[in-house]
Amino acid sequence: MTKQTNTEAILRIEGLEKSFGSLKVLKGIDFEVYPGEVVCVIGASGSGKSTLLRCINLLEEPDEGHIWFEGKDLMDLSTDLEELRERIGMVFQSFNLFNNKNVLDNCTLAPVSVKGLPRQEARETAIRHLEAVGLSDFIHADSRRLSGGQKQRVAIARALCMDPDIMLFDEPTSALDPEIVGEVLDVMKRLAEGGMTMIVVTHEMAFAKEVSDRVVFMDNGVILEQGTPEELFGNPREARTREFLSRYLED
Repeated sequence: MTKQTNTEAILRIEGLEKSFGSLKVLKGIDFEVYPGEVVCVIGASGSGKSTLLRCINLLEEPDEGHIWFEGKDLMDLSTDLEELRERIGMVFQSFNLFNNKNVLDNCTLAPVSVKGLPRQEARETAIRHLEAVGLSDFIHADSRRLSGGQKQRVAIARALCMDPDIMLFDEPTSALDPEIVGEVLDVMKRLAEGGMTMIVVTHEMAFAKEVSDRVVFMDNGVILEQGTPEELFGNPREARTREFLSRYLED
């Protein structure tokens, strides 16, 4: 059930457009996310899912439209983007860890250098989050020696160390071997159960069905359809949605 009763949207997008050269990737996206809501974004490769996510924290600059986060327009030149970005956690498919730093240092670097947290407080916070993602035995490990699943769990812990108000996940399991996908999804499920607001671009349909409050189906740069998991997976309205889901729901 979507968590929007008597609350303002934490994130609101209107008329978002983005092109790369002559290729129009986002074609007028309107989209809201409410506090505590888990929204999974699904669709074929090239439908604009990751570009939408990267526009939300301005890793890609939109051509048109507005993005309001906690009531502030990210497109307004007077908005302090760095301050707002501290509250938007991002987890990439390729981990993006600092290979020259151990696990703990990966997690304390931004809280100390960006937020100005005292080093001891940052260490305690990092250790707490690393323990929560099941990495208490790897706190001082060399980042290069971790498995893919361990690296992604470090990346999640690192994002949590900034105490974000929303977490963005860009296909966080797509670079992982199938047998270790579950360990990352389990961490994300626990985050959702804890009330973290999350937008998850994913091809893990079982995760989207089980964990999300709302599923958004993107196709060719637009949001073609959205609804609860029951609505979207059980009774999709659009032929294109049914075609896409048929590959995953044949059973």
